[in-house]
Amino acid sequence: MKLSDTTTAFAITCLWPVAVFAQLAQVPDAEPQRVFAGEARPVAVVWRNDSSQLYEGDIRTQRLQTTSVTAVPLGETLWKWLQVLPEQTVQESAPLSFPAVRAETTFLVRWLGDTNQLLGETEVLVYPTNLLANLVPLLDRKALGVLDPNDELKPLLRENGVNFLDLSHQALEDFSGRLAILGPFRSHAQLPEDVAQRTKTMARNGVAVVWLQPPPSPRDPLRPSYYSVSVGTNDIVVVQSSVVLGLTGNPQAQWRLVQLCQQALHPEPAALPATNRQP
Repeated sequence: MKLSDTTTAFAITCLWPVAVFAQLAQVPDAEPQRVFAGEARPVAVVWRNDSSQLYEGDIRTQRLQTTSVTAVPLGETLWKWLQVLPEQTVQESAPLSFPAVRAETTFLVRWLGDTNQLLGETEVLVYPTNLLANLVPLLDRKALGVLDPNDELKPLLRENGVNFLDLSHQALEDFSGRLAILGPFRSHAQLPEDVAQRTKTMARNGVAVVWLQPPPSPRDPLRPSYYSVSVGTNDIVVVQSSVVLGLTGNPQAQWRLVQLCQQALHPEPAALPATNRQP
């Protein structure tokens, strides 16, 4: 049956948005993104236009809080007008808001085109903003010793209600608390003189220590991400800088720091990793 010109034009018009949206796709993340609960948290997204045509159109976001059995919609918002050149890959960041949570909570961000076409999904793990408050029960009502030359950790401890003593105002070996964190350091030049010997003295005096290392130089020998050195009945946990990089905005780094402090106070022997395979 021969279609009229009007019918053909209508059919092309209806199909055109599908053709445009088919150009653009989100590049999937290798692992979930992690942010704190709150307003305007940055969520990264990478777009790829594999076609030979320019993509342009409005992108909207839909947020859902997910569990193993449900997905609760939290709202839908217009993000931005996006343009991506043919065969181009672009990286963007969307400021999204997430509600307060009490523990790690999984959210799903859906990226939608003009006609509600799903362009991709991003899994986001959202954390409470007071992760470092988990240090308080570890201190046994004593002050946490902190040597933080760049004021990266101390503001976070104040925000989380953690009582601490600034060790830059006294000799390390004179500290008599239960736990101390040395670092972060930006370079080896910021390390105190004889820091290794002083740290050993702290441990002999009953202080568990987490020692955050400066970034390594290209010629430094290969080290594990962290390791423990036992001195008497206490442990010094030596930690590479990458493990807790970006403490201010990185919930994973803050939670790792809490776990490292737990390891220093309650050492556990090294063991081979467990597998998920059933016998």
